[in-house]
This record gives sequence, C-alpha cells and structure tokens, in this order.
Amino acid sequence: MKSARIALTALIGVAALVGAAFAQFTTSRVTLFGREAPSVVLGGGEYVLADTVAGSLVVSRSGEVVRVEGLGRVLLLPLDRDADRAATTFNTVQLGTQRVQARTATLLNDNLYLPLDTLARGLGAQYSPGSFALPEPRLSAVSSRAGRDADRLVLDFNRDVRYETTVQDATLRLTLRGVQGKAGAYTTRGTFLPRVNLARSGTDLVLTAPLPAGSGYRVYRSERGSLVRLVLDVGPGVQAGDVSLQQRLRRPLIVLDPGAPNPASGLGDVALEVAREAGELLTKAGWQVRLTRSGATAASMNARQDLARQSDVFLTLDVGRFPGSDASGLTVYEGGGDSDLVLTSALRDKESANALQRLAVASPGSTRRLAQLVENELKVGGVQARRATVQRALLLRESPGVSLLLELGWSSNEADAARLRNADRRDRLAAALARSVATYLLSRLGAAGGAS
Repeated sequence: MKSARIALTALIGVAALVGAAFAQFTTSRVTLFGREAPSVVLGGGEYVLADTVAGSLVVSRSGEVVRVEGLGRVLLLPLDRDADRAATTFNTVQLGTQRVQARTATLLNDNLYLPLDTLARGLGAQYSPGSFALPEPRLSAVSSRAGRDADRLVLDFNRDVRYETTVQDATLRLTLRGVQGKAGAYTTRGTFLPRVNLARSGTDLVLTAPLPAGSGYRVYRSERGSLVRLVLDVGPGVQAGDVSLQQRLRRPLIVLDPGAPNPASGLGDVALEVAREAGELLTKAGWQVRLTRSGATAASMNARQDLARQSDVFLTLDVGRFPGSDASGLTVYEGGGDSDLVLTSALRDKESANALQRLAVASPGSTRRLAQLVENELKVGGVQARRATVQRALLLRESPGVSLLLELGWSSNEADAARLRNADRRDRLAAALARSVATYLLSRLGAAGGAS
C-alpha cells in the first residue's frame, strides 16, 4: 500500500509538471485565409500548424530551417525546438531579402507550428490576433524616369500580383489580374514612354502604352521593403537578350567544386562530403546546384572550366596539405587577376556594361560580400576563418559570377585533421556555406529588380 501511495504521488507530481508546461500556451481560433482554424498562443504570439496553411502557402523543411513560399516571396525561418525561445522576438529570420528579428518556427508535440505575425510581416498580409488575411492587391503609386536609351515606369503594389503582357499593333498591353487601383492617363518626360493609360476591365486593371519603332520592352518584379514593384522599361536600349538575362538572374547556377582527396591523410573525402551536404541544403531550398564531381573520379579540367563559366556562384572546396608545414585553420580565398574570357573582363568594366550585365558578371565587391557572408556564417557556427587573396586560381578567374576557394583546414596539421574528422563540424561548415550563398543570391535577386 505504501509503495502504491508513493507511485500515486509520483504520478500526481508528473501530471502537475505536464500541466505547468502546457499552461505556458493556450489554444485559440483564428480566421485564416477566410476560414476558421485552430491556433495556439505561445509567449504572446499566435501560432498555427504548418498543415493549416498548406493550401495557400508552400511550406517545406530542410533540417533545422523551414521555408515558406507564397505571394512571390520566400521566408526562411530557423526551427527552434525550444518553444518558449522560438516565441520571443529575438530570433533572426529571413523575410525575402531582409534579415530581421522576429518569432520563428517551433515544434509542439512533434508538429510544426508557424508564427502568424512573422508570416504576415514577410508576406505583406493583414494580421491581428484571431485574424489573418491577404489584402486585395492594390496599385498604390505610379512613378517614371526618363533615360538616355530607355524610359522606366514603376508600379508599386501592396502585395504580389499576377500579370500578363501582350503586344498588338505597336501597343503594349499589361494586364494586372484582380488589382484594385485608380484608372487614368499618366504622362512622363520620357521620349520612348511618353504616356500610359490605366483602365478597368472587369476585375482587372489594364495598362496600355505605345511601343515606338525600334524599341524593346521588359517587365519584371522587385521588392522594396513591404512593397512589391512591377518595373516596365521601354526603349531601344532594351535588348532581347536582357529578358533571358533576367531569367538567369532569377534561376542562378551554383557550382560546388570539391578538390581531390589525399588518401594518405586518413580523412576520407572531406571536401566532397561538405560540398554534397551544402548542395543538398541549397537544392531543398529551391536553388539550382551542380557539383564538379559526385564520386572519387574528378571531372576533367575542361569540364570544370565549362561549369565555372556557366556559374553565378562558384566555390572550390579543398583541404590543404604540405608535409612539414605549420599552416593551419580555415581560409576563405578571393581570386585575383583578370579572366581569360574577353567578355567577362569587359563586362567587369562598369563603363561598358548596363546594371543587369554587371549583376550577371560579378564585380570584386560582390565577391568580397560573399566572402564576408561566409566568414560571418562560419563564425555563427563556431568556426573561425580568415580571408586572403589567391592570384593564380584559374577556375576562380573563369567564373563570371562570384567565386571563392575555401581551404577547409590542413591535413598536415593534427588539430585541423581532428576537427575535419568531426561530423558535427562538417555539418556546420556545409550549413554555413548554404546560408551564405542563399543570402547573397537573395540580395542579388532584389537588386535585379532595380537594375536598368
């Protein structure tokens, strides 16, 4: 009987602890995308099951990062299994091209929950406790700018919009689906886009503009803070090639180039392991990734050179080795010297390229930015790195985009070798590379919208 009382007391104690834990959050209801759904209030923030938003948003998870896609935007939320910590507003999340402090994703009873205020902030939705709704797409402002060989019209919206473009009888027609806004005629100071007309057609708003002989046009989307923009450029300076260039900027190629292993080191194929893991993280996040090798056999120099020339981001990963050397540590190298490709070298001259071309052919400043991002992400992961420049790295010179050589450590150094054998460290290296590349490309994507 005594043992039964002890067991009962223990059970009551456990129940009290469980009750105390669950008392930290309460259940509620929210009107979500026009329908009622259950929610949880945790640390002052309202959360919903990821499955609840699946019909309106695309939610995926890669390791400890949750990716949310919708309304033309991509949100990256770190997954914090400590629900109380996740519900604070001190977490760093990626909302489009911006990194901000906000609540982040968490697990409750092994189910993925998302913070509604963070989703609203990233997607431009209207949110108050108990209500989450997408605003009707609305045209909020129209502005223009005259250029030497092209004119620009900028349409600002409160959220992402669907649009279609057609040309008939030298008239450009831009149909904005389901968009609210003021109809009317707009005049500009431009030579190639002197006037545009906005008129209602059912639930759509339709823009028409004359297309001068010899002029091209392009329409593309960009973000500016909480606003979404459609940019229309018209003029002889808008070449057909710029359209494909825009598409390339939005579908960049990341090439990871793992160096050949040293069988005598006893480390295995560390560079390939890190490259594979980083590539998988980036691929799951929606990026296009190629490796120069997937097994022990390395691609030929010509094949690697071809991939380098197609790349927007080119990263060589290697392990240093030099018997008797006291070299140690992780180093991020930027390449030096001119490319053997005349076109690449020419476009790096800012006087000879337009802004879109300068985005596709990276400047030394862009390479330094990626190097800084890599260094910072490694530091966040507890890995110290130094930066340097290497002059005679052929593949780094051949890439028209940003290119770096990462020396992950030295097999000839006992401390480095021990660190490289550590699977957790290799995972942290891969995660840091993936995060830094994604951050760089997202910022470049935002810049592409404002390029001319």
